[in-house]
Amino acid sequence: MNDENFADDEMNDDEMNDDEGGFAEMFEASLAGVGQQLEPGKKIEATILQIGSDWSFLDVGQKGEGVLASAELLNADGEHQYVVGDKISAYFLSRTGGELRFTTKIGGGGSGAEQLENAYQSGIPVDGTFEKEIKGGFEVKLAGNVRAFCPFSQTGLRPAEPADLIGQSLPFKISQFSERGRNIVVSHRAILDEEREQLRVGLRETLKEGMVVKGTVTNIRDFGAFIDIGGIEGLLPISEISYGRVEDINEILNLDQELEVAVKRIDWDNNKFSFSLRDTQADPWNKVGSIYQVGTQYPGKVSRLAQFGAFVTLEDGIDGLLHISKLGEGQRIRHPQDVVSVGQQLQVMVENIDQAERRISLALAGHTDEVTETSYNDQPAVTAGLGTLGDLLKASQDKKDRKKRK
Repeated sequence: MNDENFADDEMNDDEMNDDEGGFAEMFEASLAGVGQQLEPGKKIEATILQIGSDWSFLDVGQKGEGVLASAELLNADGEHQYVVGDKISAYFLSRTGGELRFTTKIGGGGSGAEQLENAYQSGIPVDGTFEKEIKGGFEVKLAGNVRAFCPFSQTGLRPAEPADLIGQSLPFKISQFSERGRNIVVSHRAILDEEREQLRVGLRETLKEGMVVKGTVTNIRDFGAFIDIGGIEGLLPISEISYGRVEDINEILNLDQELEVAVKRIDWDNNKFSFSLRDTQADPWNKVGSIYQVGTQYPGKVSRLAQFGAFVTLEDGIDGLLHISKLGEGQRIRHPQDVVSVGQQLQVMVENIDQAERRISLALAGHTDEVTETSYNDQPAVTAGLGTLGDLLKASQDKKDRKKRK
């Protein structure tokens, strides 16, 4: 072999070595790139690929599968709450030997101050148990028997009775870590706020007016009730609770009651939402004209009194007006309260139905007066405490005459 051929062979060997080295470097670089994308504490959405007795495998969108302790997929009763294909939120812990280790929270008896500090720096939740009430909040026992403090305001989205919290094991976020773990402050509310924000993002894409959703009563006021549908909270006005008149909301709704409501109004910009329970119910007015007909008698109950007459409820959501001119058996009265009272049972007859205005005019059953058109806001010919219109005119004229004589 001459020198020229030898030189060519040597160059080819060098090129092959360079190619192999370049490939190895690129492979290592690609793996390194994966590691750089996943920093400890990074939260991702993962898909469960396999659930084993000790470890489960996740599709985390990286080169290689994620590994998660199967115990973290169990509920409080030790039962499986996920199946293959479900998506979960997990936090990246470390990458060792090509294995990507994840967790949903820090837990286990072997955890100590160092691991808790890592959880604090990475924003990873930790398991804890409410031990006892102390000044300003609760003492919480974290993994490894480490003690922490949870202020009252950070126990949940709404205040809870201390007795209901003592002994509960819940996930917490460490909001303060100092003095090498001797001063730790935790928050359960931070976990709930994150979950609500995720739900809110999803609702913004799917929630539409008119949809029927499940919700929970969180607060009851005179003007309505607040309903939490998971991610957002809105008002259920008293007028939207029932087709019938609601005097006391507490007779219909209770705190923590679950119910289905219709979405009435959505205002993401001002964070205002309203719901309707009435819209999920059958409209009783549909019976008017079929069951309730002109000239037919029905039992009813006086629900409300006005200057111009008495409102009589035939059934929830169907009220009729018994005009003041239909009361008194031909005698003029000053106010409906002179002859009827709220809650009184009456036998009435339907005189007129206005479908467009959803109004029913009533008369007392057996009343033989001539049927006349009456209005829901007509004032009676008699003014309470002042006499008839003629009396008022006469009194006015007498006053003028007295002034002239003076």
